[in-house]
Amino acid sequence: MRKWKYILPCTVLMLTGCTKRLSEKKKTELQDELKRMVAVDQEAAWVRPEKYKDYSGERWEQFKDSVFTTHTLRLEEIYRKHGFMGFDKVGEEGSNHFWLMVQHADKYPDFQKKILRAMDKEVKKGNANPRNYAYLYDRVRINAGQKQRFGTQVDYDVDGTGRARPKSGLSDSTHVDEIRKQYQLEPLKEYLNMMTEMHYEMNKKHYESKGIMKPDLY
Repeated sequence: MRKWKYILPCTVLMLTGCTKRLSEKKKTELQDELKRMVAVDQEAAWVRPEKYKDYSGERWEQFKDSVFTTHTLRLEEIYRKHGFMGFDKVGEEGSNHFWLMVQHADKYPDFQKKILRAMDKEVKKGNANPRNYAYLYDRVRINAGQKQRFGTQVDYDVDGTGRARPKSGLSDSTHVDEIRKQYQLEPLKEYLNMMTEMHYEMNKKHYESKGIMKPDLY
């Protein structure tokens, strides 16, 4: 029985992810590192930049995979050592950078779920962005083959007008705007129209060739 007096506290510390307070120097180091990482992340996440134009499709996919994998491993290490990167540790921008790269760690759903649970607690304490939480929540749901709660993840009617729509559907379409408002998100219609406009502009020539001369808004 006496052994439990020594084992239990250590176990509790591991389960709660207790971490020591960061020095100002360490905060700055983490902020700078996350900023460097997210710059590469954004190159891999969107349309292929000009400097990678000579990459074959296969090589480009390999590059993207290597970026997301390398970043995920590093983010896991940061989280294990220092806990969730909230406003208190790396500021609003740094916390946003951390979240954004977790958002792109789709090949590591268990890690995304772990961060989502931690982020939920931080949002309730005002130490993380509720909008970001909503995006990650839906991402986790989509990766698990489930319907979304907030409608943040979209696909497009590419064979039709290009209109954006919630990918995999919504778990509660009747109350979605009420739910979105709680997490500082605009009404779903506004969001889908914004995504539709962005998609149309990026693929304007394609849709004009089909006789679609403007975005098909809700």
